[in-house]
Amino acid sequence: MSREAEFELGTDGPSAILVGVDDTTTASRAGFYAAGLARRQGARLIAVFVAPIASAAAAMPSGAALMVAEDQAREQLARDMRERIEAGAKELGINATFVVAHGDPFTEIKRIAAETRADAIVVGASARAGHRFVGSLAVRLVRAGRWPVTVVP
Repeated sequence: MSREAEFELGTDGPSAILVGVDDTTTASRAGFYAAGLARRQGARLIAVFVAPIASAAAAMPSGAALMVAEDQAREQLARDMRERIEAGAKELGINATFVVAHGDPFTEIKRIAAETRADAIVVGASARAGHRFVGSLAVRLVRAGRWPVTVVP
């Protein structure tokens, strides 16, 4: 039976919810929203942190040291987020998985959503002014048209 037929034949909501997390306020709100939704729906939560690839500063003469410092900071951020998500999941009584990926957030979230068979995606709204012109992560995910996308302000 296909996933579409299974959904149409009686599941009442998502069974796997993917949420994009990072150190922004809107991503934190998205994480709390997705966790509450997962608890209410009895769904599993997949929290995804996408670490960017090395910055342009790495091409500068002192770039190697800066790149190491950036990598260490991202690794520490990922460890901190993993601990918070695991503690929150335990408190809420939900099944949560924390995934770290590297690269473009849109590409990685899309890939992980497909691999984990996520039924819905939750992301925080972008606060960057440039995203009004080139499109935010949320807009790109909506345009991909594969999952319901909830954007949390």
